[in-house]
Amino acid sequence: MSLPHAILTALLEKPSSGLELTRRFDKSIGYFWSATHQQIYRELGRLEEAGHIRALPAPVPVRGQKKEYEVLPAGRGELSDWVARSEDPKPMRSALLLRMRAAAIVGSAGLRAELERHLALHREQLDEYLAIEERDFPAERRRTEPDRLRHLVLRGGVDLERFWVEWLTAALAELAEPAEAG
Repeated sequence: MSLPHAILTALLEKPSSGLELTRRFDKSIGYFWSATHQQIYRELGRLEEAGHIRALPAPVPVRGQKKEYEVLPAGRGELSDWVARSEDPKPMRSALLLRMRAAAIVGSAGLRAELERHLALHREQLDEYLAIEERDFPAERRRTEPDRLRHLVLRGGVDLERFWVEWLTAALAELAEPAEAG
């Protein structure tokens, strides 16, 4: 249910076309809520049908011109209602953790390389988040509630990446220890 809310949020930040939304998802919202190009376009149609958004009129009608969307009052209301609703956390799904569980049964060939690859990816993502924080959230830019909320979202990403870097480092160290026969 959150994809429409992610799109409403993005459109309230800045009216955009479907292509622009896809690019924005790749650069920001997609760090914590990913969606494909097709999912975004399908959801734009649903939001427009529901009366939550509308395509802005084109200055000059041109066939094949991309539509730019804006949020209508009903869409803003839906987003406000959603923000205020309670929602339980979702159980975590991790193919890597499942793969490790399976390796306990069928053997761990190739697992160490996969853990090292994940560690490198998490370190890279952490570096990217820290660069965004340094660039976009200096202390003087965290005075307003909207800026504080955006920064807190980024800090959540930073903390999650730090967790994975620490956990993967420890897992690799533990797996490097000689195993007892069993």
